[in-house]
Amino acid sequence: MPHDPYKALYLHLPFCVKRCGYCDFSTAAVSADSPEIDAYVEDMVLQIRRKAKEGELGALKTVYVGGGTPSYVGLARLSNLLYTLSLSMHLTPEVECTMEANPESLTERMVRDIWALGVNRLSIGVQSLDDEVLRTLGRAHTSDDARRAIEAALTRFENVSVDLMCGIPGQSEQSFEDSVREAVRLGVAHVSVYPLTIEPHTAFEQAVLKGALEEPDDDVEAAHMEIAARVLSEEGFERYEVASYARPGFACRHNIAYWTGVPYLGIGRSAATMTQNADRRMRTQDGQVTDDLGLASMAAEDLMLGMRMTCGVSDEQVEQAAQLLPEAHEAFAELAGEGLVVHADGRWRPTEHGWLCGNELYGRLFDLAP
Repeated sequence: MPHDPYKALYLHLPFCVKRCGYCDFSTAAVSADSPEIDAYVEDMVLQIRRKAKEGELGALKTVYVGGGTPSYVGLARLSNLLYTLSLSMHLTPEVECTMEANPESLTERMVRDIWALGVNRLSIGVQSLDDEVLRTLGRAHTSDDARRAIEAALTRFENVSVDLMCGIPGQSEQSFEDSVREAVRLGVAHVSVYPLTIEPHTAFEQAVLKGALEEPDDDVEAAHMEIAARVLSEEGFERYEVASYARPGFACRHNIAYWTGVPYLGIGRSAATMTQNADRRMRTQDGQVTDDLGLASMAAEDLMLGMRMTCGVSDEQVEQAAQLLPEAHEAFAELAGEGLVVHADGRWRPTEHGWLCGNELYGRLFDLAP
């Protein structure tokens, strides 16, 4: 279908030094010198060139190199990929270009070189700065590795983000709070906080079933999320999305693209692409259609995705959606009555309670579509 131009590009590098027990992403532990990685990167380079020739990369505002562990594939392959990208699109400083990295494979030299090749935002998978918690997670790095990686990143990058996990069995409130405070002290500009979830067909699911690992506790996760909100707010970070906090001016524009109905292109194994025009929104993954939404479903999805954001949705957006979704106004009134949303200054916003009961909040809005 003729579609609106892509504004965001996601590149997936599905390789890691080891596979974490909780991970259900499309990744594999492969030797760093494996020809499989070379072949994969070469194919990705060809796909980027092809998409550029087709005119699909001309309007991009954000790029995100994720995984897996992009830093694990090494500098030579990353340079090849980033150089191709810089020749294929306008990779100017105005384009937010994020790369994910893990502490064990991020070096000062890599930081210097990827910065020179156009990456301007680095997202580091720290998860915790407590060695005991890192051992529970089976991470390949120590807390000292993580500190060194953040310090290395800050030699070039102003825009450094860390991922932290909470609700991990055996992780105390103090341990989690200490990790959040130390990340801030080290100088990061963005923090993402994710509760541990036990995904099907992972090593952690097997461990829970065998009784070798406690199931994460919803109340503990909620308490940890509240600690993050309190500490990061005290430190001058703004919560702009359910799981994301940033210093003013450092919100991740690529993340926001996903929650605001912006068309995005995915390149690489299992990378999702979203195309849309005025009448239809479609998502594909590995050549298969995973979503095909008409006008009413698009409107419902946009309301739902808006509830992931602190700013919520405007009265105008709800009014427009109500022309396709007759129960929209009633649904927001009911959600407000249950304390899941609040209305102020011409906008409907999620409450903390709404985020903690996210499945109920998001489900109610998405189900407005006939």
